[in-house]
Amino acid sequence: MGQPTHAQNWWRSAVIYQVYVRSFADGDGDGTGDLAGVRAKLPYLAELGVNALWFNPWYLSPMKDGGYDVADYRVIDPAFGTLAEAEKLIAEAKELGIRTLVDIVPNHVSDQHPWFRAALAAGPERELFHFRPGRGEHGELPPNDWPSQFAGSAEPVWTRLPDGTWYLHLFTPEQPDLNWAQPAVRQEHEEILRFWFERGVAGVRIDSAALLAKDPDLPDFVEGRDPHPYVDRDELHDIYRSWRTVADAYDGIFVGEVWLPDTERFARYLRPDELHSAFNFSFLSCPWDAGRLRTSIDETLAEHAPVGAPATWVLCNHDVTRTVTRYGRADTGFDFATKAFGTPTDLALGTRRARAAALLSLALPGAVYLYQGEELGLPEAEIPRDRIQDPMHFRSGGTDPGRDGCRVPLPWTADAPYAGFGGEPWLPQPNGWSAYAADLQAADPGSMLSLYRAALRTRPEFGDSPLTWLPAQKGVLAFARPGQEGRLLCVVNLADAPADLPAHSRVLLGSGPLDPQGRLPKDTAVWLRG
Repeated sequence: MGQPTHAQNWWRSAVIYQVYVRSFADGDGDGTGDLAGVRAKLPYLAELGVNALWFNPWYLSPMKDGGYDVADYRVIDPAFGTLAEAEKLIAEAKELGIRTLVDIVPNHVSDQHPWFRAALAAGPERELFHFRPGRGEHGELPPNDWPSQFAGSAEPVWTRLPDGTWYLHLFTPEQPDLNWAQPAVRQEHEEILRFWFERGVAGVRIDSAALLAKDPDLPDFVEGRDPHPYVDRDELHDIYRSWRTVADAYDGIFVGEVWLPDTERFARYLRPDELHSAFNFSFLSCPWDAGRLRTSIDETLAEHAPVGAPATWVLCNHDVTRTVTRYGRADTGFDFATKAFGTPTDLALGTRRARAAALLSLALPGAVYLYQGEELGLPEAEIPRDRIQDPMHFRSGGTDPGRDGCRVPLPWTADAPYAGFGGEPWLPQPNGWSAYAADLQAADPGSMLSLYRAALRTRPEFGDSPLTWLPAQKGVLAFARPGQEGRLLCVVNLADAPADLPAHSRVLLGSGPLDPQGRLPKDTAVWLRG
């Protein structure tokens, strides 16, 4: 077999744009984003310069957890459109050179899924989930003491039915966990993969990829127990090897949501016969600190090297605080446990740092995932408490603001109602949201959108080349990568004073202007021709 072609390796250095359909663009004016809205914005995405679109779940769902409670993988939720529209969207994007990735949620389904509805009726489908008798004299206690996967939640992961049995749900009660020890569960998901690959998708993002397999004894949780009863169990790798066989038949790719602190175990998912790539949460959650960012970059590249997989870089997604807001706070890292209402934020500072971080992430070797609205520099919105919809907020007892603040519908046209999103949005847009509108930014060469467009035009010059760190003063990150027309340099100044630039022939792009002496100001990044 010959070496893979560049087209087959597109994913190794791609920029993949995350579309949270509900909040992207509303084509029918009902206040909910939909596939018609995305199709209308495909020229915008092509001009932005992205290589692929990753869609959060667009399937039939009661929306108890933003679509991650799937009732039918072969049906598009009517709020978003139809299967025929999804097929048109995939085809139209491909004509513009943009591939499509869909989201698969294999750990659980909706409680409205036909399997679970049959299981509630005490059918044989109960074997496809985790049903157990309770503990205690009358079975009134949950079968075990596992903690919820929603950060900050003390709620149980078991729900009792009228017949006295309990069922497992690591997330909400409306998301019962599947039993992956059952062959029917594996067969169904492989058929789902084929269904979407046959409709032209180029890849699949796997939600909660390390949670599927459970200890069959469902023992109580013991901190530090190895193996863990439901995280990163060895049985998972056989599942993903089977999936890889399916994907290879269609030249499809996988990206896994794998949260693991052990880098060696993380890399096991990226072996040549398993997943193609996995999200890099270390970089996403890292504070705006030169030393810690360099450590994150080095560790990421090192853990991917033994298996030959590309790194992935992401600053924000549909679950975490938007970059502009996070970088404008005293604590610039991200941790679900520390989210709180009313955290003071300097948006001007956060914007300056987010612009620099954009150039840093886009200059690193590997693939980049760009969450919708980041290219507009959107801040995290503070949602009025009576409008919050995220179950994370309610399961925390109201202390966690939840994830709705990064999911507010996008502003497209400054002088249109609801900033051009469509109908009255399902989440309220903050006052002043129209100032971030795409039409205004497209006409402003100094805008965040213009910066991203310029960076994505230039980024292909880096190719898939390796990174070499350059000598730099404390607080400055500087590295070189071989480019198509000579060496390319990236310098990011996180120090408190302007920094001298290394020798170069010209400036390709900067997140902000140099100072009058030609030095790089603090919280600024630049790409140079060596």
